[in-house]
Amino acid sequence: MRLRNIPGSQERILENKYTIQTDGADGADYRGKWAKEFFHNDHPVHIEVGMGKGKFILEMARQNPDINYIGIEKYSSVLVRALDQREELESDNLLFLRMDAEDIDQYFAPGEVAKIYLNFSDPWPKDRHAKRRLTSRQFLERYDRFLVQDGSIQFKTDNRPLFDFSVEEIKDTGWILDECSFDLHADGPAPNNVMTEYEEKFFRKGNPICRLVCHRNPGQTDYSEKE
Repeated sequence: MRLRNIPGSQERILENKYTIQTDGADGADYRGKWAKEFFHNDHPVHIEVGMGKGKFILEMARQNPDINYIGIEKYSSVLVRALDQREELESDNLLFLRMDAEDIDQYFAPGEVAKIYLNFSDPWPKDRHAKRRLTSRQFLERYDRFLVQDGSIQFKTDNRPLFDFSVEEIKDTGWILDECSFDLHADGPAPNNVMTEYEEKFFRKGNPICRLVCHRNPGQTDYSEKE
């Protein structure tokens, strides 16, 4: 997908009080400090990796004021689209973090995050790029470093090959698969489900949406490469 450059997006992000930019930052400035020093409370922290324009995480923040949300996005030209919508949110439980997901474990301390949302992530279809997929064993290992003991991941996609890959990675690495649906909205919009922009688009087209939920299994994980 080609990203359209939005003039002034970098400046707007730097000036916005709800956005944190990590360029040149030390992860130690953030690790272990999110709830107390950034949100000024002791509520659980949930993150969305690759939040896009922010529709999903904004709605989650509206519905759950007692949870701290962090939306992570790599591209300024995408993140800036969420800023105007963020101004309409009356609560202070949502921050945006502009960073590359490959560095994610540098910015969160062990046991600091309770849940991770991965929505319609880049499928990286070529085999040689498998480790870049946000559900690869390489990323599962990163998440394992900062999730709480019973921390979980929710993943949604319309890409069946990516979903099949993700299910296998979860099983092979020793994570526990709690939920697995290959057609989430088969009987109409799933209850208690917040749709992303992509999800609404694909749902209207009749494309099956896959969703899984899994949790870490401390001490029972194996992130070694397949033979």
